[in-house]
Amino acid sequence: MSDTPVKQQNTAAFYGQSVASFAIAMAATTIGIFRLDADAWVRAFLAIAVLYLVTSAFTLAKVIRDRQEAGRIVSRVDQARLEKLLSEHDPFEKL
Repeated sequence: MSDTPVKQQNTAAFYGQSVASFAIAMAATTIGIFRLDADAWVRAFLAIAVLYLVTSAFTLAKVIRDRQEAGRIVSRVDQARLEKLLSEHDPFEKL
């Protein structure tokens, strides 16, 4: 009666691609900012803005993951309660 979902794991290739993609994007952005024909304060402002954007993206991803995991736990608790009620129910018992 209980369906336990299979835990999905990412492959090593997907993990490696994600890390490489992030590193290439950060390197390209950093090179672009420092090669920009502008004053040093403009480049510094853009560098701080990029760092803020990256940390905000990591935080958002973590919050979304945590919220999804919490929903999964609540769902499993509700399912367990329902299974307990159904297993204890005797349809032939008089009220």
